[in-house]
Amino acid sequence: MLPFHNVVESDFIAVNNLIVDRLQSDVGLVENIGHYIVDAGGKRLRPLLVLLTARCLNYTSLDSSKPRHIDLAAVIEFIHTATLLHDDVVDVSALRRGRPTANAKWGNAPSVLVGDFLYSRAFQMLVEIGEMEIMKILSDTTNIISEGEVQQLANARDPSIDEARYLDVILKKTAALFQAAAEAMAVLADSTETQRRAMRVFGQHLGLAFQLIDDVLDYDGDTETLGKNVGDDLAEGKPTLPLIYAMRNSSQDKRALIETAITEGDVTQLEQIVAIVAESGGLQYTKEKAKTHAKEAEKTLNSLPDNRYRSTLIELAQFSVERAF
Repeated sequence: MLPFHNVVESDFIAVNNLIVDRLQSDVGLVENIGHYIVDAGGKRLRPLLVLLTARCLNYTSLDSSKPRHIDLAAVIEFIHTATLLHDDVVDVSALRRGRPTANAKWGNAPSVLVGDFLYSRAFQMLVEIGEMEIMKILSDTTNIISEGEVQQLANARDPSIDEARYLDVILKKTAALFQAAAEAMAVLADSTETQRRAMRVFGQHLGLAFQLIDDVLDYDGDTETLGKNVGDDLAEGKPTLPLIYAMRNSSQDKRALIETAITEGDVTQLEQIVAIVAESGGLQYTKEKAKTHAKEAEKTLNSLPDNRYRSTLIELAQFSVERAF
């Protein structure tokens, strides 16, 4: 558990308990796979964002027996977990969070179907929350995420992808759910339009910073710390920003090597490509982009109440670019 979770510890425990409760199914395989992927942990930044936003905006549930911010945080985690199950099948991933992926353990078909179960369970819970505006935000968001996934698949093994097209994918695929988590909680808290917009923008910039650093770590991390294989993006033929920058700022021979690796999903030259990306400035360039988004995220919080939860949101933005995992 990260230090940020301690600030909302009781809420976070309640979210985890609710997740376990709502994973119940008459079909044993659904529970087995659902628990396997959820119990693997992870940073849980998206539900954390909901909880910090709720506390920052002084949210109080009208019915103390039904704390809707807890429900919303669980919904966000279910949606995120569903995307992970589907992503691992599409990417043919074998390792996540230091363990075999669900598709590696049970196969592709069960993983996809349990992902569908988690999506549908999330929307059952949204109906229980009963806020049409939140339902709209999250239904639109799941649609956008799906578009981003398809767009990323279409971009795979294409070394001509430029920075703008790359940013469009991560905006949809990753930043959209961060944005939705923050904005939906602002709606639930009946905040002002200014505060709602601030949380929407904060979530978007936080998500972009987070994904940019994820793409750096794929070339500048280690398997044990990351919990996944270094070089996975290259193996999947994903032209991420470190590679895009390196191709733009390297000699013809080095550019050709990267282009071939992307086209063929070839990691046999990974060590050499990592060196090229580093010496071209690709890693530093991507880190600076992430820092810019983190700073933009921090700036948007001026309209929020000045309390420990706002301070923690700022720390969360800083963590997104300073982390090594």
